[in-house]
Amino acid sequence: MATEPLAALELKMKAAALRGQWQADPNRPQNLTRAEDGSIRVQPMPGGDAHVWRWSDIAPLLDEACDAMPDSHTARRALILSNPGLPRGTTHTLLASLQIVQPGEIAWAHRHVINALRFSIQGSDQVFTVVDGRRLAMEPFDLVLTPGWTWHDHHNESASRAVWLDALDVPITLALNQQFYEELGRASQEPASGDLQPALFADADREPERQRPYRYPWRDMRRRVDVLDAFDPCFGGRINYIDPTTGGPILPTISAFVQVLPPGFEGTFHRSTESQIAFVIEGEGEVDCDGARVSWREMDSLALPNWQRRRFVNRSRQNRAILFVLSDRPILDALGFFRSERG
Repeated sequence: MATEPLAALELKMKAAALRGQWQADPNRPQNLTRAEDGSIRVQPMPGGDAHVWRWSDIAPLLDEACDAMPDSHTARRALILSNPGLPRGTTHTLLASLQIVQPGEIAWAHRHVINALRFSIQGSDQVFTVVDGRRLAMEPFDLVLTPGWTWHDHHNESASRAVWLDALDVPITLALNQQFYEELGRASQEPASGDLQPALFADADREPERQRPYRYPWRDMRRRVDVLDAFDPCFGGRINYIDPTTGGPILPTISAFVQVLPPGFEGTFHRSTESQIAFVIEGEGEVDCDGARVSWREMDSLALPNWQRRRFVNRSRQNRAILFVLSDRPILDALGFFRSERG
């Protein structure tokens, strides 16, 4: 209870640009539990809401964006997945959007310290991203990386519109006040000499910076998905994308994997401190997030906040469900913050 001496002290402290710890602990009671022995446990509140963006809602808006923005000279034609429970971002650490590029269009070259990836949805071998001079095809469900401070520009030389999922570590970069950005000054880069299509795995004859893969073709991942026969009771099956030069995650702040739910899968509850964003490649199902059921189907996008109890369900008894999932876990691992619980 506030007392007159305490109020007077706080007034003097305010004038001296000071604040008492007793005044600056608003999060402590929000997720506090007290055991019978009197011990106290405080846990994080989930960052944002579990939410689904339905492809049936987004697809016509992407088409309308092409009509409303016939060119994208001043900004990317991308629809950001804005979490309704957050002031910005898709999760509190990551931002995703759906970007559309018209036939014959170039999304101009730039670079930034923000790490980013592109998961192709509608593409072909005539749709490509150039990363530091390397031409990387964006066929359906290919994964293309644009790591921090790499030059990148996007090209659509096909006869159809190209669409992909962007994912970037914008919220954490802005929170750390580390935003650096440059534009090349022309639409596209000069192609690099030699092999412009890096192999998936490291090549001992290349210098280290050219060994790292920037494209993960879906055809290679699909072969692994088709022979997957080990399933976890919480997650189903998982196949991680890795940087073969390190054995670790594909980006310093973002990891990615394909999640496979076999027919009729009904997972057990789990939770962790990582935030996830998912895109549904095929199938339909639901995820129970702290009692709120979020249904999804092919081409939908999902935000899965941290520290919510989750349970995945595949509604089909005949067909599997496949999701592309990205996570902020590398940030948590680097800082020693990652935790998980089952049950």
